[in-house]
Amino acid sequence: MNKGELIDAVSKMTQHSKAQTQEMFDAFMAVVQNALTSGNNVQMIGFGTFAVEERPARVGRNPATGKELKIPAKKVVKFKVGSKLKDAVAGVKASAKKKK
Repeated sequence: MNKGELIDAVSKMTQHSKAQTQEMFDAFMAVVQNALTSGNNVQMIGFGTFAVEERPARVGRNPATGKELKIPAKKVVKFKVGSKLKDAVAGVKASAKKKK
């Protein structure tokens, strides 16, 4: 599913126009981006958590030549899946999970 298909699906489900849904989606993405660039995590219970992690500098190898090269440190965005989303994708029902 791409962004356009997602906006269409949300628009139908919420009975908002596609333009309104597009505006809300863009605002949501901007808020998440601003939070992450400010060093904050974005946690949506049941869905997942977006977090920024620091990757340290390291020495790697060019696979074609075998020559060593320095890979600089950088920040990356990680996503950890929430339990409800994980269970939904795995096909686990909430009632079956509670029996354990």
